[in-house]
Amino acid sequence: MRIPFWFFLFYFFLVVGSKGQELFEQRDDGFVRALDDSYLRGLNFLQSRQEDAGGWRDSSYGSEPGVMGMAILAFLSRGDDPEFGPYSGAISRSVDAIIKKQNEETGYIGSSMYNHGFATLALAEFYGMTNDRRIGPALRKATQLILASQKRNPKGGWRYSPESKDADTTVSGAQMVALFAARNAGIQVPDEAFEKGKAFLLSCQDNNGGFGYQTNSGANLPRTAIGSLVLSLAGETKSEAYEKSVDYLRQNAKFGDRGHKFYSLYYTSQAMFRVSPGDWNSWNLENVRRLQNSQLENGSWNGNYGNVFATSSALLSMALNYRYLPIYER
Repeated sequence: MRIPFWFFLFYFFLVVGSKGQELFEQRDDGFVRALDDSYLRGLNFLQSRQEDAGGWRDSSYGSEPGVMGMAILAFLSRGDDPEFGPYSGAISRSVDAIIKKQNEETGYIGSSMYNHGFATLALAEFYGMTNDRRIGPALRKATQLILASQKRNPKGGWRYSPESKDADTTVSGAQMVALFAARNAGIQVPDEAFEKGKAFLLSCQDNNGGFGYQTNSGANLPRTAIGSLVLSLAGETKSEAYEKSVDYLRQNAKFGDRGHKFYSLYYTSQAMFRVSPGDWNSWNLENVRRLQNSQLENGSWNGNYGNVFATSSALLSMALNYRYLPIYER
């Protein structure tokens, strides 16, 4: 059953918007102005480089549905009206492109579960914010594809293909976050799916709280941020596993991850946000400062997988300051 549009307006403006304003009031005017200026420059870069078909003039990744999904989230996260705001055209073009890339029979979006997960997350966050009747059916199909893929997987997780029989923490994390967002948007997701996905992720956690790739060896920051975020979304913040993941983040989050910097920032920001206000505030201030210093003149950031992915991820790591998306709420 579709949640009424007026309910989301009420929620955003009275609840989420007030929290975002409350957060801004805790900062000095200089921080607020600098943050918003940096964010707007990034959005303007994305808007200026978008192609009519909804993708971007970027590396080969610019037309991937997962990258388009990340850009959609970056636009939505500032709170501008997705149908009539200054970036509504850019959002609409990318949403159209994602829906066109979806297989009508299977619900699969793109050519990998990475793409599918991020694209599904974008549809879920977009759902209910507009009167676009296509979003509900597309989101339900995409969610069912994730659930069907998990049922076929003996590990209870996900990997690159819907038919994969093995699993890893990065692809599984993307599907889990998408499922949480879909449930928030009113799509039915069985508890069993969350329990099985969580069990797989926990099988990859080592004694120090870090998360490996397919086993509990080789822990690093982005994988641990994913594991910690999923545990917090699942309401496991009192568990020993979560507390160990927090210890790992406190020891390692400040060092970043050179190999996958912006991918790491995207998840680390959300994980740190859910640890505590104090932990996140100190991490956030340093993150915003570093990103402002590395932002290029045209408003973008350079990184792996092209400027659009790097820019979208950088913006999303700062977007917790606005708190407009339900997935960005504690």
